[in-house]
Amino acid sequence: MMKSILLIGLGRFGMHIAMQLNQLGHQVMAIDKHEERVNNAMEIVTNAQIGDSTNIAFLRSLGIDNYNVCIVAIGGNFQSSLETTYALKELGARYIVSRAEQDEQAKFLLRNGADDVLYPEKQVAKWAAIRYSSDHILDFIELDRTHSIFEVEVPDAWDGMSIGQLDVRRKYNINIMALKRETTLSLSVTPDTILLKGQKMFVIGEYKALQKCFRI
Repeated sequence: MMKSILLIGLGRFGMHIAMQLNQLGHQVMAIDKHEERVNNAMEIVTNAQIGDSTNIAFLRSLGIDNYNVCIVAIGGNFQSSLETTYALKELGARYIVSRAEQDEQAKFLLRNGADDVLYPEKQVAKWAAIRYSSDHILDFIELDRTHSIFEVEVPDAWDGMSIGQLDVRRKYNINIMALKRETTLSLSVTPDTILLKGQKMFVIGEYKALQKCFRI
């Protein structure tokens, strides 16, 4: 479903968000106080304006309650990010997502209006640590603070064994959701499914259980 999104801050991070939202077909109003950034974004957003997001009169003129989501992607100026987040809440924003660069910033933003926090440096660092410290993990998605989905190569020791024989659901409390070989994805996974070297598995479970199973 198409959503109406207010994006505040058009630095590198904000521009990447704008490009992704554009590809997904959402309506995006982009805001930045730098004219050059706004001009660069015009081709990939629905509309864009030059303005100071800490100015509550300027924000009010945008009709904040009309947006499904407000994303505060300001980097390098936490005071502006915090003031903008607080002002959006005061103006009745439906859902606010704000960027943080430190743990302390995340706490302040959540206490002062943010419904959720983006922490790109920390999130990418965690992804890189997991991805490149393991021989099997190809990718992962964090579902919440304790659960994840891992894309994992079938370990050598599992080659030729069925999912029922491995019994990972009972041993580790994790589930194999799907299998992929090259570009073919199969969702028809049963206890009789045989795992083969070269396949990739999509596995869901508690992060600690996944760590234990795949020795991350």
